[in-house]
Amino acid sequence: MSLSGDNKTNGRVLRIHENVDELGSNLADYIAELSEVAIKERGVFAVALSGGSLISLMGKLCEAPYNKTVDWTKWYVLWADERVVAKSHADSNYKLAKDGFLSRVPIVHSHVHSINDTVTAEQAAEDYEFVIRQLVKTRVISVSETSDCPRFDLILLGMGPDGHVASLFPDHPALNECQQWVTFITDSPKPPPERITFTLPVINSASSVAVVVAGGNKAEAVRVAVEGGGPEVPPAGMVRPAKGEVVWFLDSAAASKLGGAKFSE
Repeated sequence: MSLSGDNKTNGRVLRIHENVDELGSNLADYIAELSEVAIKERGVFAVALSGGSLISLMGKLCEAPYNKTVDWTKWYVLWADERVVAKSHADSNYKLAKDGFLSRVPIVHSHVHSINDTVTAEQAAEDYEFVIRQLVKTRVISVSETSDCPRFDLILLGMGPDGHVASLFPDHPALNECQQWVTFITDSPKPPPERITFTLPVINSASSVAVVVAGGNKAEAVRVAVEGGGPEVPPAGMVRPAKGEVVWFLDSAAASKLGGAKFSE
């Protein structure tokens, strides 16, 4: 019996796995597949990462066969959100990705675009949006057909127990930002307080978005985001690409409160 299958709920593809090992294998397959398609079509693969447990769940990409079969030289890596701390700081999403992923695969160093960690959160957001605009100009990142937003080939997101994705938190004004591609916050409800983050229109302009969640402590947030039924829609529930797909990668614990959740035979 295969324990990873596609279920669809409210337009979202749900891939539910017995454990995090199965989840990691399926996620690696998915990313490698998207990478191959994008490189064939466009010559590059533009991917944005988040932080948290996501990086460890991507670990199988650093192992055989992916470490040899993926064309890492065509990857361009950015961050969907970042904490405004030094790149060497334990809270840095860049450091987390570098230690757990980037240093283990042959991605070209100049293709990795992290934030300027020597300026204010506001300036870091402005600088990062400029970087993305330059990559759009040089066609490393394509443009959405329905908006002027960048169209990443893949945005990889985790989710917090409160339903936040990237650094878009419930009831935060940043959720309503529609003009900027990258915004900043100085009052994150979880430390560190200063962060930059992609705005919701940018996330929803991606070709593909993967929301990767493991653990029973997030099961209720998964249920509300996917099925509704809460007093309001959490940020994760607002991830609905207009012309792309959103795939939720869940372990059985994270999916335990979903009414229609099941493994495929």
